[in-house]
Amino acid sequence: MVQLLQFLSMMTVVTKENIENYIPHRPPFVMIDNLLSVSQERFESDFKIGPENLFLKDDFFQEGGLIENIAQTCAAAFGFLDSAQGAEPKIGFIGAISRLELHELPPLYSKIRTEVMPTHQLGNIVLVTGRNYFEGRLLLECEMKIVIT
Repeated sequence: MVQLLQFLSMMTVVTKENIENYIPHRPPFVMIDNLLSVSQERFESDFKIGPENLFLKDDFFQEGGLIENIAQTCAAAFGFLDSAQGAEPKIGFIGAISRLELHELPPLYSKIRTEVMPTHQLGNIVLVTGRNYFEGRLLLECEMKIVIT
């Protein structure tokens, strides 16, 4: 399993065409395109912001969308890990958000990259640190408690 995760961390593991197999969200509320890498220590995704996005205001992707993108990156990665072990993807939700810092909002048509690092787990609660980037610039960072059912 460790070797499989190391190999998968070097390639796109879930493409936009299949992402809905790993997350419970459906359009127009899908805020992740591709799951780029998955390991026990780090998840990475990307997302292109289109004109139909629910979180657009004045042609900028808003803070709520960046937060939701981090949460959906978690959902996709946890779902992928469950599937890799032969289990059905579990449903999770945001339990709490802390240490949130907004640095910049990305404009329409931006392709953002998101990284999430699970830091602690206690039972069905996972604490993660998430960050969104656009062209190498940090957009938002936060800690999030994800409750998995």
